[in-house]
Amino acid sequence: MADSYDNRDGKIWMDGQLVDWRDANVHLLTHAMHYASSVFEGERAYNGKIFESRLHSERLLFSGNELDIPIPYTVDEIEAAKYEVMKANNLVDAYVRVLAWRGSGQDMGVASASNPVRMAVAAWEWGAYYGDAKMKGAKLDISKWKRPSPETIPCFAKASGLYMICTMAKHQAEAKGCSDAMMFDHRGYVAEATGANMFFVKDGEVHTPKPDCFLNGITRQTTIKMLERKGITVNERHIMPEELEGFEQCWLTGTAAEVTPVGQIGDYNFEVGAMARDIAESYEKLVRE
Repeated sequence: MADSYDNRDGKIWMDGQLVDWRDANVHLLTHAMHYASSVFEGERAYNGKIFESRLHSERLLFSGNELDIPIPYTVDEIEAAKYEVMKANNLVDAYVRVLAWRGSGQDMGVASASNPVRMAVAAWEWGAYYGDAKMKGAKLDISKWKRPSPETIPCFAKASGLYMICTMAKHQAEAKGCSDAMMFDHRGYVAEATGANMFFVKDGEVHTPKPDCFLNGITRQTTIKMLERKGITVNERHIMPEELEGFEQCWLTGTAAEVTPVGQIGDYNFEVGAMARDIAESYEKLVRE
């Protein structure tokens, strides 16, 4: 069994320099620990190249701006830091996590404008997010928690605070023997899983929830382009819960999840069919080109 994430060998990039893995620490009174004032990116490297790396770096800066966390690094500097970490840890196939947050400073209430913004980059080997689900299809619970309205929080940012209900939903799903949970949005439409976007197949066409109150994932966008290149019609639209019964196939997309077929959501069953397998194989080939 692997060591705890705070007890490993290697290097982590923090605020412009590499530090020993076990020394990559912050103070207890770090603002982000108390108020979730942080944003992040999760990325995968294949054969030494981070897939869509610059898009992730650009989205990190966008997320920071959305949450009033001005990240003091350029896209080029973030890119350099990511590859410096991979080189320092001798990684070729890896998961890369970039995190920016409000640190300790003069403010310890809700406001934190005077506190410095810090950034760190870590990378490690990480296998299939859903284990053997790529072969037999993941099993999903249906969460009681809903994705929030855009009027309540900057929901298009990749912000740490947005994931708390995802953690709760996934814990509840795992307690039921499921890999993950599907979430509805605040209006009751099908939205996404706790850390992945969703696609469905019916009569040879693909249907995917319209990302108007949740993250339009980079892997989601990549998958849509792949499907369109294959001549498959993709319908981005609001999907009602009762439509789940009529869909034939389903899969998840995300940087960690990659493309993972789904075999069951609650009481609804799906075939791990030809289209789901084909798009998973096509994605695997694309990221290693």
